[in-house]
Amino acid sequence: MPVLEADSPVGEYRKITEEIIRLMPDEERYPRPAAEAVRSFLMLRLGLHLGLRQKNLRQLMLCPRGQMPRPERVLEKLKRGEIRWSERDRGWEVLIPAVAFKNAHSSFFGDKPFRLVLPDLLDLYRYIDDYVERHRATLLRGVADPGTFFVKTVKTTSTDAAYDVTTFYEAWRLTIQRYGIYNPYTGRGAIKGLLPHGPHNVRDVLATHILKQTGSYEQASYAIQDTADMVAKHYGRFLPQDKAALAARILNQVWEAA
Repeated sequence: MPVLEADSPVGEYRKITEEIIRLMPDEERYPRPAAEAVRSFLMLRLGLHLGLRQKNLRQLMLCPRGQMPRPERVLEKLKRGEIRWSERDRGWEVLIPAVAFKNAHSSFFGDKPFRLVLPDLLDLYRYIDDYVERHRATLLRGVADPGTFFVKTVKTTSTDAAYDVTTFYEAWRLTIQRYGIYNPYTGRGAIKGLLPHGPHNVRDVLATHILKQTGSYEQASYAIQDTADMVAKHYGRFLPQDKAALAARILNQVWEAA
């Protein structure tokens, strides 16, 4: 609620990613903790940009720069998406076939895949490149590569680097506990009153943010690959107190221009 009730829910949640960067360990001295911090940063950043359900984010495959992306028909068979470098757009692109989504037959998709070129804002591409080129290998420690973008920290007690629904939730929750929840005794943590939570809540943040900024259920639905009816049903409660402010903001432009 401290995030959803903020004027800018995405701006509020972004503070957690800034806290991760602020507390980032020195890679030369602490390579594994640094790799884990970059992974946590990218989990939240990609979650905020893509608005995906946990399964789609967790199962996202990786195609490094310079390699041939998987054909769409292969991704459809796998029912997974992929993050790859797009030479045409000169950016990191995420492509996910419609069949990979829980609501594959929703009017949102129209049997077309989800495609988004990630914005290179606040050094996002630099962190993706560093993660793909160095940090990911540090986490894998030479074990079999599951091919997914996000991989677990391989330890002696576990040699499986692939996340499942439980371990991915735990990784997100741990990130929130470590960087998100403000601790008055240590001065660490980005947001006062925040409680531990999992990756699904980032969809609440995105939908609520766009509702507060635009008042449009339809535009909010675009951010989380869903329908306007679903957004109205689940998120409408966050909008009533903002409706008058939204209308006033438009009307006040007349007076400001006078």
